[in-house]
Amino acid sequence: MPPLPFPPFKPCPCGSGRSYSACCSPRHTGERPAETPEALMRSRYAAYFLRDTDYVRRTWHPDTCPADLNLEGDGTRYTGLTIHRAEGDEVEFTATFRAGGRTGRMRERSHFARVGEAWVYVDGEVRGD
Repeated sequence: MPPLPFPPFKPCPCGSGRSYSACCSPRHTGERPAETPEALMRSRYAAYFLRDTDYVRRTWHPDTCPADLNLEGDGTRYTGLTIHRAEGDEVEFTATFRAGGRTGRMRERSHFARVGEAWVYVDGEVRGD
């Protein structure tokens, strides 16, 4: 299923403050790769927001990407992203969401690596707030 449509002039779902067309859209289309782990984290969050399973798969390390990834089936709606720290190949963030009529938060320290010229998500440690 294709990702949800999103107006290019609206603020990017990743919370950068830039328009979607100037922020994550070029990464989603393959026009411009993420230059840093933080940029990749933001674009992956926006892909979760838009239910862009193909992009999330493309940016996940092949050794750790789950075979059954499906962003459409569980009804989760992502509502916000806060980046707490981005250093080296790690990004710590909190994502907020609604699922099953309830609001939730997930804080994670994500690890990234280079595969060829591209940054990819390897794994993450879910942390308490």
